[in-house]
Amino acid sequence: MSTQVPALLDGLVDDAAVFPPGSAALPDALTAHRRHRTAWYADLVGPLLVPASTVARGDLSGLVDPGNGLVVGVIGDTGIGHLPFALSFLAPDGVTARQVEVAVAKRGEDPLPGVAELVRLTGAMPDVEAVYAELPLTFGLMSALDALAAARDDGVPIAAKFRTGGLAAELFPTPTELAAVICACRDRGLPFKLTAGLHQAVRHLDPETGFTHHGYANVLAATLAAADGEGARAVAELLTVVDPRPLVERATARLAEPRPLWVGFGSCSILEPLTDLIRLGLVNGGYDA
Repeated sequence: MSTQVPALLDGLVDDAAVFPPGSAALPDALTAHRRHRTAWYADLVGPLLVPASTVARGDLSGLVDPGNGLVVGVIGDTGIGHLPFALSFLAPDGVTARQVEVAVAKRGEDPLPGVAELVRLTGAMPDVEAVYAELPLTFGLMSALDALAAARDDGVPIAAKFRTGGLAAELFPTPTELAAVICACRDRGLPFKLTAGLHQAVRHLDPETGFTHHGYANVLAATLAAADGEGARAVAELLTVVDPRPLVERATARLAEPRPLWVGFGSCSILEPLTDLIRLGLVNGGYDA
């Protein structure tokens, strides 16, 4: 295997260094991100994720050389309606927003009004390549996925995003719930992102919190199975696996192919998932960071 990151893992991990639990200071995160972008594993790394509130305060001003530029993903912590305002601060700083991600509803709320507003505002963000609507895995989910798929069919660069962890047990979907979501996106031809809780490659119990976390190798194998047409039960079984060998076997067979459906996830550490992927044999290269 080449020391280059295989196509299956291209852009898998967005750089969420400024978000908890890492919570790096923005200057430190920028320095580390530049190092990641020039390292041998650069193809694994997506954009630096920054809160919309940080952008709107002008915190990036003076930290980015316009001649060098910076590609970011903007996380809409100030809400859907404030996104165009926040993005207006980027261009003078030489910063480009590749993607925008924002929650469209709280748990128990109807997500359709938020989806409709985000679809409408996407026209006011013409330079953004992708917009991700974070959907709660509760009431109205399937109708929201239908609305996203319809907008995407109309040429709107919008897709789904789901939370797979957090500070409360209800933020961790069960394997059955996550499998249903993956298959629902598959059935609609709808790409999706994940956020939170994906701290290790393989499903595991966190002894400090007592929460069982999904593994990103599990999600990768499950998504490949869904893309191959396997049903929700088979997909859910892959999400429960704690032995990495069947996960690695499924991924290894597809390393040279682009990753289907799953856009990736954010991690406050790039080196932790990189190290896991090297240990699993899915990435093979020197460790120069």
